[in-house]
Amino acid sequence: MNLFPPAEQFRSLPKMSRVMAHKYIFLATLGLATACSEVQQYQASPGEVAPSAPSLSQRYRLAAGDKVRITVFNEPDLSGEFQVAPDQTIAFPLIGHIDASGASADELAHRITARLAQGYLNNPIVTAEVSLFRPFYVLGEVNHPGEYPYTSSLTVLQAVAAAEGFTYRANKRVVLLKRANSGHEVAVEITSDLHVFPGDTVRIKERYF
Repeated sequence: MNLFPPAEQFRSLPKMSRVMAHKYIFLATLGLATACSEVQQYQASPGEVAPSAPSLSQRYRLAAGDKVRITVFNEPDLSGEFQVAPDQTIAFPLIGHIDASGASADELAHRITARLAQGYLNNPIVTAEVSLFRPFYVLGEVNHPGEYPYTSSLTVLQAVAAAEGFTYRANKRVVLLKRANSGHEVAVEITSDLHVFPGDTVRIKERYF
């Protein structure tokens, strides 16, 4: 986009109009420079699990809002689906609250096994798998912002589609992405393979022009 009018056209403007045009050009250029300087290619951290990985359910780290299917061999009364509470625990029969914060499904199964072995069951065998991941959030310039259920291999573009698409004011090049384990947003270029994780917040900004 050419922000600058032809020189002869610019000189023909009244003085006040030329001053306003200077201000507009300055602000527009500053806005573009700022936007470009903030955008980056998202770099996954070494411990970050790709949402498309088949082992996501076992390697994924639990947090509030996740649901876990727990099976205790030959103990149907102790088996079922349990939700991680806001205090990061699971209320389990017989043994009470189990800390699930930051645990994988396998690690949670081991914690439950250890507690059940303390005088409740002889040689308990426990398995666990994530049955429902916590939701993600889409905010800003989409037609229906809100909370949505997570599905495997979800991308930013699919997340926007779940929110009924971009508004006409949306910046379709850049997304503000806040990972569930991060306290800040990062401006990231939108690509077809930019993934969304459970608990993430996707925010679409208004475009400058």
